[in-house]
Amino acid sequence: MLTRDFLQKADCKTAFGAIEESLLLTPEQRAASLDCTLSRRPGNRPVWIFGYGSLMWNPVFESEEVRPATLQGWHRAFCMRLTAGRGTLHQPGRMLALKEGGQTTGLAFRLPEAKLREELELLWKREMVTGCYLPTWCDLRLADGEVVSALAFVMNPQHPLFEEDTSHQVIAPLIASASGPLGTNAQYLFALDNELKNHGMQDDCIGDLVSYVRQWLQQNTAGPIGGEATA
Repeated sequence: MLTRDFLQKADCKTAFGAIEESLLLTPEQRAASLDCTLSRRPGNRPVWIFGYGSLMWNPVFESEEVRPATLQGWHRAFCMRLTAGRGTLHQPGRMLALKEGGQTTGLAFRLPEAKLREELELLWKREMVTGCYLPTWCDLRLADGEVVSALAFVMNPQHPLFEEDTSHQVIAPLIASASGPLGTNAQYLFALDNELKNHGMQDDCIGDLVSYVRQWLQQNTAGPIGGEATA
């Protein structure tokens, strides 16, 4: 399991598997990215983080409040080539990101103002290892209708790891086959599907993809297709 202690001690060059040197952000580049993001913070309103993947079940950072929320204008897509963590250079998988269009339901986490920088630095070390995401301030609608300013990590379509084709026929075999230091790619997908169901949230694309991956595993492996999820 990806833990707070692991992240704090992790050397990003090696902790998640072999990452191409040219893709790695230096600690200084990550800090500059965080500084730039905070400089665009909308006023002095509380900072919320939108969790739509593993942040939902394993956020690692501290939060003062967690609420169901909906993000308009973006949808989940396994559009990032996964070469570390739950994949390798030789057997890449696919990682989740947000692409433009549609909407996404997930969880909103309100960060403690007194520890804002500390918690965001930890989040940046987790999400911005290669700079594949664009930290974006968005209007997020909470379950009671309140609208808050939140940070969402959306896919950078100009990044070398971006993959345009997210059809189930293409990505299901990749997700079913890939694994790395943090576990298998399929475990991630199954954990996401379970978490959405636990919160009464529906994402038809994820549900359909789960069916494709399970079918592929049943046809191509003799072992179990479930397993404990790691994040």
